[in-house]
This record gives sequence, structure tokens and C-alpha cells, in this order.
Amino acid sequence: MKAYSAFNVEQIKGLPSHYYAVPAHFYAVPGVASLILFAILLTRVDSAFAGRAYAAYGGVYIAASLIWLWGVEGHSPDRWDIIGALFCLGGAAIILWGPRTV
Repeated sequence: MKAYSAFNVEQIKGLPSHYYAVPAHFYAVPGVASLILFAILLTRVDSAFAGRAYAAYGGVYIAASLIWLWGVEGHSPDRWDIIGALFCLGGAAIILWGPRTV
């Protein structure tokens, strides 16, 4: 069984050629920094609302993944991708700003 390291895309066969042109740390450093920032910000949220903040993050993550698909991988999202992302962002908005009876 072949082992893969986390940041060595040269080991993965079948990726588009532009993956090999950019050093892996180009993607890894901002990715790790954004996850660290998210974790720090999540610790600033009242624990009663942390679950909601994390659930809303899921909707934003899905939309950001489609932006990555389009901008970095060069594949245009189809209408179902867009509809799904809007649905997820709508759900995130309901989770964050829906009326509460607390």
C-alpha cells in the first residue's frame, strides 16, 4: 500500500498539471492559518452559541469550496452547485439570525 504525505501532491497521480506547478506550502500555509483563526474565534463565542457558529461555518465552507473549484481548479460550478450553496448559506443565515425565544 502506498503512503501519502499531507503536503506532497507529487505523490498523487492523475491531478491536473497546475497542481504540480505550485508548491504545496502555497496552499497549506493559508489553509492552516485560516483553520487556526477559526478555532481561536470559536473560543470567543459563548459556549451556548458555539454549536450554532460551527453549523453556520459549514454553509460558508461549502460556498468557499465551490469558489475554490472555480478559481483554483478551473471547473465552473453548475446550476445545482450554485443552488446547493445558496441553500446552505440560507440555512446558515437561519441558524445565525433566526428569532430565538431565550
